Amino acid sequence: MSASGGHSGGHSGGHSGGGRSSRAAGSSGAGGSSRRARSASSRYSEKPKKKKAIATKHAGTSLVSIPNAIKLSMLNSGLLSLSSEEHGILSTVPSDPVPVARFQKLCDQRRKFAVLFRVEFQTAAKVEVHSCRHANKAVNREKNQTLKCVPYDYNRVVLDPSKTCATSDYINASHIDSMLKPNAYIVTQGPTEHTVVDFWCMVWQERASCIVMLTKTFDFIKVMCLQYWPPAPDHPERYGDLEVSVLREEELANFHIRTLRVVRYNRVQPAAGENTLDQGQGVAAPAEEIVEERTLLQFHYTEWPSHTCPFSNSILEFRRRVRMVVAAQRQTDQHGPCVVHCSDGAGRSGVYLAIDANLELAEEEDCFDVFGYLKKLRQSRKGMIDNVDQYKFVYDTLEEHAICGPSWFPVKELSQRLRAKGQRGPNKLSEYQREYQLICKQTPRFTIGDCAGGHRGDNREKNRDVLVVPPDNSRPYLTSFQGNNFTDYINAVFVDGYTKPREYIITEWPLKHTQGDLWSMVYDYEAAAVVVLCVPPKNSQSYPPFWPEGRHSKKYGPVFTIDHISHNEYSNIRTWVFRINKKIVSLTELMAGVKAPPRRVQLFQLTCWPMDHKVPTSTNSLVELMNMVERWRQRCDYGPVVVVSQDGHSRCGVYCAANACIEQVIQHGEVDVLQAVRTVRRHRPQLMGSMTEYKYCYDLVLHYVLHYLNKEVEAASKK
Repeated sequence: MSASGGHSGGHSGGHSGGGRSSRAAGSSGAGGSSRRARSASSRYSEKPKKKKAIATKHAGTSLVSIPNAIKLSMLNSGLLSLSSEEHGILSTVPSDPVPVARFQKLCDQRRKFAVLFRVEFQTAAKVEVHSCRHANKAVNREKNQTLKCVPYDYNRVVLDPSKTCATSDYINASHIDSMLKPNAYIVTQGPTEHTVVDFWCMVWQERASCIVMLTKTFDFIKVMCLQYWPPAPDHPERYGDLEVSVLREEELANFHIRTLRVVRYNRVQPAAGENTLDQGQGVAAPAEEIVEERTLLQFHYTEWPSHTCPFSNSILEFRRRVRMVVAAQRQTDQHGPCVVHCSDGAGRSGVYLAIDANLELAEEEDCFDVFGYLKKLRQSRKGMIDNVDQYKFVYDTLEEHAICGPSWFPVKELSQRLRAKGQRGPNKLSEYQREYQLICKQTPRFTIGDCAGGHRGDNREKNRDVLVVPPDNSRPYLTSFQGNNFTDYINAVFVDGYTKPREYIITEWPLKHTQGDLWSMVYDYEAAAVVVLCVPPKNSQSYPPFWPEGRHSKKYGPVFTIDHISHNEYSNIRTWVFRINKKIVSLTELMAGVKAPPRRVQLFQLTCWPMDHKVPTSTNSLVELMNMVERWRQRCDYGPVVVVSQDGHSRCGVYCAANACIEQVIQHGEVDVLQAVRTVRRHRPQLMGSMTEYKYCYDLVLHYVLHYLNKEVEAASKK
C-alpha cells in the first residue's frame, strides 16, 4: 500500500512558522547560560505554589504565541489536548480544493502530524444536524439495520408504492451528490429479509446505472447483507413484481462483476372464459405479462472486511471498472444514480464515495477536496466514513492515484510502450527505473510484531533468513498434526493472482528439518501444483531434495509419505505427479474416526534458470511452464500453486506477477505490470527485488503476446 496519506494544501505556513521559531531559538543561544543560572536561582527564591499559579494564569496566552508547527508536534505527542478552536489548529485545514500538484505536500504534512486527520474528521462530524423523523417512526424501525445509520428526511429516497411493488414509501437510502453532479449516488444499507423487495423496487424506480456492493454477505460468522441475487445463472428469483436472473459472472481477485437481468411483470386479470384456473380453487388466477426488462451490472468488492481498509491499488482498479460502465450508460436512457451499499450504508460506502467523487473532480478540475466532501457526506447521511482510519485511507488512495496515475494500457500498444520505456528522460532515468523506484517507495514495511510467528524461539530455525519472514495475517498456518514438537509455522506467504485471491503460496527451498512442513502445507491447502524455479547443485547440503526423484516412495516427517506416480522430461522442464499420503497420529482424530484421503499434486521444475543467473536462459521455457501449470490446474479445480525458489523471494515475484499480467491480457486486453508487481509485494516486500526482474516481467508479457496470445484466442473460440 502506499504510504500514509494526508491533506496537502496543508499550509506551508505551519512549516515556515516552525523555521522562524528555530531561527529565533538559535539566535538566543549566546545568553542561554545566564538565563539558566537565573532560572536556577529563582527555583530556590520563589515559593513553588506561587510559581505554579503564575504559570496557570498565563498558560492560555502563551499558547497563542506558539507557532502552529510546534502546536501540532505537541498535539501529536499528546502534550496538548485536542481542542482545535482554542489552539488555532483549524488554520491547517484546507478551506478550498487543493490542486493535485500540491496534494502530496499536504499528505506529507499529515504523515508528519497525524493528529490533523483527527482534527478534520472531528470537525466534519459536527455537521450532522438534520432530522430523521421518518426513519425513527415505529413502523419503519424494523427496516433499519441500526439507528446509527439512517437517512435524513430532506434527501431520503421516497418509494412510490403505486408504481412499484413497495409496501410503503420508506427505505433506508439517501440521495447524495458528487462534487460535480447532483444525485449522483444512492447510498443504502445492505438488503435484509424485510427490505429486499423494497431494495429492488428502488433500483427499478430510480433506473440505477449500476450497483456497487462493498461488503461480504458473511463476515466473522455474521450476516452482513442478504444475498439479493440468484445463486446460479439458471435459477431466477422473484422479488415482488421483479424477476432477477444472473446472465454471467466475472471473478477477479478482489471483486466480482455480475451481469443481472431484471424483468418487471404486470398482473393481468384474465378475460372471461379463459382457462386459467388455479388447481383446486376454481378461481381465475391473474396472468402475468412482461412490461419491461433491463440489464444491470453489479460490482461486488469481496475483500473488504468490516472495520478494516482494503488495498489502495485494488480499490482504484475497482472504481475504474465501475466508471467504465457509468460512462457507457450515459449513452443510454438508463443513466440513473449509482446505488452504493455496504452492510449499514455508512463507513465503507462513505469511503468509496469520497474516493470516487474526488477522482471525478480531479479529472475535471485537477484538484481534490477531501475535507470539503467529507462535510458534504456528513450533511447528506449519518455516519458516512466511520472513523479516522477510513478517512486516512481516502487520503492514501488519492495520493497513490496522484503519484502513479493510470499505469495500464491496451495490449496492442505493448511493443510501442516498451520502446518508449527504455529511453532515458531528462533525469537520466528510463521509465522502467522510474516505475521501479515508485514501487520501492510504496512497498509496505513490516515490524517484528507483524511477523511474530516467524520470530518465535521454536520457529526461528525454520527460516533461511531472519530478515525474510512472513507477516502473520498473510501466512498459511499448518493444520496437520505431526507431533507435539511441531508448530503451525512455515516460512511461506499468500500472494493474490489476477482472478483469485491467495492464488499462490510463495516459500523457500525447505531445510532438512522443514521438508515435512512443506508437504503439510501442500496437503492442508489442497495445492494443485508445486513450481520449483531453481536447480541446486547435486548432493547439496544447503538444498537437500524434498521430493522422491526415483520411482520409490519416500517419507518426509512423521506423517507424510510421497508416492511417485509418473515423470516426464521436456525441453528445460521436468514434471512429476505425486500422491501425498497422510498418516493420522493425533489421538483425538483417531478416536473421532477422522480420515485423511490421499491427494495428487504435480511438481514442475524449470531447469534453465541457473542459481547464479538473474533471469532464465530461455524465456520461452518459462512461458511454456506457466501454460503447463495452467492446463494442469484446469483439471484440478484450480487449487493454489506453491512457488519455490532457493530463498523464497527471488524469482517467485517474476512468476506470480507475469502470470497475473498474462491473465489480464487474456481477459481484458490490457497490460499493467506496475500494479501486478505492487500486488505481489504486498505481503513480502523482498519479492521482485531487482530492476532486472522488474524489466524481465515486461519481456515475459511481450513474449507471450507475440508467440502465444493468438493461439490461446483461437483455442478459446473453438471451445
